[in-house]
Amino acid sequence: MKNLIAISLFFLISCKHTQQVNSQITGNEQIITKIENCPKNGSCTIALIQNKKLDFKVDEFGNLYPHLNKGDKTILKYTFTKNKIDNTADTNYTEIVYAELDKSYSKTSLIDDQLQVIKLHYGRLCYCKGESGYFPIKKGVFNLSKSDKDSLKIDLFFSIKNIPQIISEIHETISLKSNETN
Repeated sequence: MKNLIAISLFFLISCKHTQQVNSQITGNEQIITKIENCPKNGSCTIALIQNKKLDFKVDEFGNLYPHLNKGDKTILKYTFTKNKIDNTADTNYTEIVYAELDKSYSKTSLIDDQLQVIKLHYGRLCYCKGESGYFPIKKGVFNLSKSDKDSLKIDLFFSIKNIPQIISEIHETISLKSNETN
């Protein structure tokens, strides 16, 4: 009987811990997994993270990294993850684009240096010496509009000087309806 109680307590604690970890990972993110324009050698997601503010901090080596705080904005996070090569070390490769949007998703058209109004940044995370990290996007065009009350259209073309990129443009329409129900 003691063993049964101990096993039951173990499973109860384990399940509760798993729930807490999952809620910390997902938080307010509503992830859209159906990305139409993703390179064939990987997968793409879009997350709209509500009630946050985006800041980029600098670590002790002078590298930028994103930091999300409570706020009154919605963070757009586009992630491309390249498929890993089996039985090969250091093949992790991810590209991320961050933008800080108004909660109302007001129509936005920005070009080049104006892109920093929405804190548009590109991240290349890989084992790529000297070509990895987060970089402000200063060359490109960003357009955001509501197609109707339930969808958001994003068009982005950009380039980062001296950094190889797989993702240099994003053209997506996101259903806001599914985000409100989560």
